[in-house]
Amino acid sequence: MSAKKDKKGISRRKFLVRGGLGTLGVLAVGTYAFRNPLRRSILEMTETMAPAYMGSGTEPNLWFELTKENKVIFHSPKVEMGQGSFTSFAQMIADEMDLKIHQIEVIGAATKTGVIDGMSTGGSLSVGGLWKPLRELSATMREMLKNEAAKKLNVDASSLSTKDGIISGGGKTMTYAEAAEGVTEWNVPETPKLKSIKDYKFIGKPVARIDLNAKVFGDPIFGLDAQLPNMLHAAIIRPSKVGATFKSANTTEAEKMPGVVKVVQMDNWVGVVAESYPQALAAKYKIKVDWEVSKKWTEDEIRGLLQVGKGDEMITQKEGNELDTNDEDVVSMTFTSPIGAHAQIEPNGAVADYNNGDITVILSTQVPGKTQEHVAEALGVDVDKVNIVPTYLGGGFGRRLNTNHAIQAVQLSKAVGKPVKYIFTRKEEFQHDLFRPPTQHIMKGKLSSDGYLDSLEHHYASGDVAIGSILFPNVLNDVLGTDVGAMRGGNIMYDKIPNYRAVQWHTTLPFATSWWRSLGLLANTFAIESFVDELAIKAGKDPVEFRLASISNEGNKKRLYDVIKLAAEKGNYQDKPVNGIAKGFAASTDANSPAAHVVEVSIVDNEIKVHKVTCAFDCGVTVNPDQVKAQCEGSIIMGMSGAMFEKMTLEDGELSPTIYGPYDMALMKHAPKEIDIHFIQGVDIPLPVGEPPMGPIGAAIANAVRRLTGKRLTDLPLKLS
Repeated sequence: MSAKKDKKGISRRKFLVRGGLGTLGVLAVGTYAFRNPLRRSILEMTETMAPAYMGSGTEPNLWFELTKENKVIFHSPKVEMGQGSFTSFAQMIADEMDLKIHQIEVIGAATKTGVIDGMSTGGSLSVGGLWKPLRELSATMREMLKNEAAKKLNVDASSLSTKDGIISGGGKTMTYAEAAEGVTEWNVPETPKLKSIKDYKFIGKPVARIDLNAKVFGDPIFGLDAQLPNMLHAAIIRPSKVGATFKSANTTEAEKMPGVVKVVQMDNWVGVVAESYPQALAAKYKIKVDWEVSKKWTEDEIRGLLQVGKGDEMITQKEGNELDTNDEDVVSMTFTSPIGAHAQIEPNGAVADYNNGDITVILSTQVPGKTQEHVAEALGVDVDKVNIVPTYLGGGFGRRLNTNHAIQAVQLSKAVGKPVKYIFTRKEEFQHDLFRPPTQHIMKGKLSSDGYLDSLEHHYASGDVAIGSILFPNVLNDVLGTDVGAMRGGNIMYDKIPNYRAVQWHTTLPFATSWWRSLGLLANTFAIESFVDELAIKAGKDPVEFRLASISNEGNKKRLYDVIKLAAEKGNYQDKPVNGIAKGFAASTDANSPAAHVVEVSIVDNEIKVHKVTCAFDCGVTVNPDQVKAQCEGSIIMGMSGAMFEKMTLEDGELSPTIYGPYDMALMKHAPKEIDIHFIQGVDIPLPVGEPPMGPIGAAIANAVRRLTGKRLTDLPLKLS
């Protein structure tokens, strides 16, 4: 019997039942169940930053499993790296499928399911990206189950209702699992109307995280925990000098070490496979490698490369007239930020199994689809022969976007004919990170005759962020004409001033730089908002009122205007220090989510002490307010760490420090006693949460210090001497 066709020629027999997974069956759903949300234009996404799900789905792919216990397993195209997005997904599913939270399990989708998100996990886009399609898919699934129940109960589907995974009507009941049992061909109805937000039981409510028990009880859910039967362990030698290339290796001693199974030499690296990780590590240090080092880079040389006026010029914003540098009324200041490491708790690694051309890789990754493609290409196999199984991430922040180590793990497995686990040492993790690039910023501005902003320019130099990364091939950046990662927070948000401009200068550095939480936002906002604050002081104006006078109180800009007003009100902003404590103010808009902070700061033993942060934030719909609050708090603390402590340097051609401790980070004692979060819902969709609140924190702290000391700090990390 042929499958039915809809008007567009798409088969309506698209829900497949697969066995062998210990469940009642697998319901595999493709884009046909929610076609319209998948066809939103890139232009719309760019303008509104309400991104659509950009993943696979033109063929059947696995989204939901229904178990015999009447539970639903959702295979998420987004991974969980601490954001709590899995809990938000469960809330969406529960409301539209009429389930309870405990009836839903969310797992990261392995690539064999076909659920692959081309946007990866990052950019704070997980919840916003799946907001509409996941609810539509869940609602459609609910109706399909009702239709099957109607057949089995011999009643009209319109007479049936659903609650907690039970279908009822005509005095009869049936579980979702019972409705699905034995069904081999499903008709997909038109997507039903979604429920009103006011009718949701879970969306918009604080719900306990669904991964809480696993983390409290130390379940093996992270990449570092992964194991396969008969698994061996590996270590790979990596150079300590920037730009070093592999020439040759003497492996004689290593091959004789206890537990060594094989020493594997490739064109540009050498690794050891042993029965245990300590044995692999011990043997690794017996290998003598000859590295070719063409140049031993220094910090000063990197700074010499990275300057406004050098590299590729990219004008990212312009309105009105350019400032005349010969105008004596023009004010100019220079700001800088250093190299930053991701420094996530869990080091990178992978467990790989090469078995007659079939490949399985288990690892912490933000890019399962891209990892699958790269492994397949490197090993010369078809993509469908590679199954990438993502785990929970012990910290991501952009670091898990690069997964070349997955290729090396597979090559090692192929060489020994058994599964192999390979992990980075902490030193390797620090020295071979994809770093936050250092930056330089030249701010220029001019006041009008009445003491408000007339002109504002931001000229900024940065290494690669998006350019050349796994997500943005160079050809795309040639079209865009800018590094969209370095650009985050780089444009002027003050739209009422007559003249404003942003100019990016791009330089590729001799070491790897790429995505780091908030991308260019922290450094760009530090420069812009510190400078705007300095101009407010020069004009003798209140810095909050000075900002509001330069922002339209209408359209989308009203959302920024409102968070600035709310932060100032809730933080009781005042411009003069009281009892040795000063308040600093700053704001930013990132990914269409405006945030503003008031910080309270004192100086203790010549060190900056942050006592309180008041944050006003508009990220639209808060699917889980507690979770959004936690993301704001985490973003603020990480922003404080980056603004006040973190810095990598280059010494004798080596990036350092290479361990925690010497790599200075914010500790518990540095955390403010209070972080007070206030939400505004300026739009009726969820917008990015995890990164935008990081933007203002560095500038807000510096602005408070300016009021305490009279000194303008222009370099990150912020130090008084």
